[in-house]
Amino acid sequence: MNKYDYDVLYIGAGHGTFDGAAPLAKQGVKVGVAEEDRIGGTCPNWGCNAKITLDAPVKLTREQENLKNILNGHTSIDWSKNMKHKHQVIDGLPKAIGGMLKSDDIDILHGHAALVDKHTVKIGDKTKTAKNIVISTGLRPHRLDVPGKQLAHDSKDFLNLSKLPKQIAIVGAGYVAMEFATIASVSGAQVTVLMHHGQALRRFYQPYVKKVMAEMKKQGVKFVPNANVAGFAKSGDHLVVKYGHSKQLNVDYILDASGRIPNVENIGLDKVGVKYDVRKGIAVDDHLRTSVSNIYASGDVIDSKEPKLTPTAVFESTYLMKLFSGQTKAPIDFPIIPTVVFTSPRIAEMGVPVAEAEKSDQYQVVHHDLTADWYRQVDQEPVADVSLVFNKHHQLVGATEVSDKADDAIDTLLPAAELKLNKQQIGRLVYLFPSIASDAWMNL
Repeated sequence: MNKYDYDVLYIGAGHGTFDGAAPLAKQGVKVGVAEEDRIGGTCPNWGCNAKITLDAPVKLTREQENLKNILNGHTSIDWSKNMKHKHQVIDGLPKAIGGMLKSDDIDILHGHAALVDKHTVKIGDKTKTAKNIVISTGLRPHRLDVPGKQLAHDSKDFLNLSKLPKQIAIVGAGYVAMEFATIASVSGAQVTVLMHHGQALRRFYQPYVKKVMAEMKKQGVKFVPNANVAGFAKSGDHLVVKYGHSKQLNVDYILDASGRIPNVENIGLDKVGVKYDVRKGIAVDDHLRTSVSNIYASGDVIDSKEPKLTPTAVFESTYLMKLFSGQTKAPIDFPIIPTVVFTSPRIAEMGVPVAEAEKSDQYQVVHHDLTADWYRQVDQEPVADVSLVFNKHHQLVGATEVSDKADDAIDTLLPAAELKLNKQQIGRLVYLFPSIASDAWMNL
């Protein structure tokens, strides 16, 4: 008889959990999942799925704008209808994911979970034991510690706005800030982005980021570099953002998009000796094991050089499934993980960053202006550029693209880099024509 309630108990029910927990349970492993909020975590409820649903009409509006010399009429976005559609798309996801877990005989334990000792977790007023524990508590929005901070909203609030404010201030210039600025401005709001530094999307190739910003400025977005936000206040019917040297901005809504931080507090890490950093997350080894031998971590909560994205969490969760089921004993071996910012145009990258490659004699960087390509001219894309990074064997090892189709283009190029295909192997791949895939491969 098993002396523990579970073989594996997960704390958190996001992608860092359910993508691996479900197939693990199918193999006869006794699994429990503790969650204090919605099943599915951030991505299905307050992140990727919600964002991309709201972005769909934004993308369509962008396409119409590009073809305005051909199309008659004008399309505008009805915010309330778009938000209603978002709820129709995503509101059933927690129940669907929960149903999937339950169908695999996984116990879902609702309530706040905290470690009691290395094998014991208290969930609400219940106590459960497990041979192995996985912490997958994710990230939450960072909040600026300035006077009037209670007047600002976070990304979860924005994704549930029933009415779009006329004037919006967005603090920050990362993924969330740039994507939400795009959605809000195209939907009719006047948006000001208050940047912490002089650059937006700092991890991306800056010449391409500047092209994104130029297009956003055409949409009406204003950027304030090095804003140095000092506080928020209320003045009559308006909100006031205090920044710079005694400058003020009057708006109707403030979105604090100053970053995301790991959920490491109040879950018993100190009590059992799990090492972590409040800014970076939980320390893990190359088997995703924490400083306590039977406690693991996956997803956005871990301190890792890998990007904190849904695909990363899925890969980590699947790896732990294989580790716990005895399918592997090897350390985790991360593939190339692509990333994209859903602005208009999009910017996406994978593999070796262009800026890094340009500083090394180990790589060759080839730039292409895609606006002259006949297939890009079909949609009259005003911005379309790609930079390809090759190693000394002329194998593709990285790519960054800015265009309306950058996400699909980078996905198309990804196998060549991950599998290290040579020219002969690439020549064996025949794509549908015309398509973004056939277009993307022409430059290799």
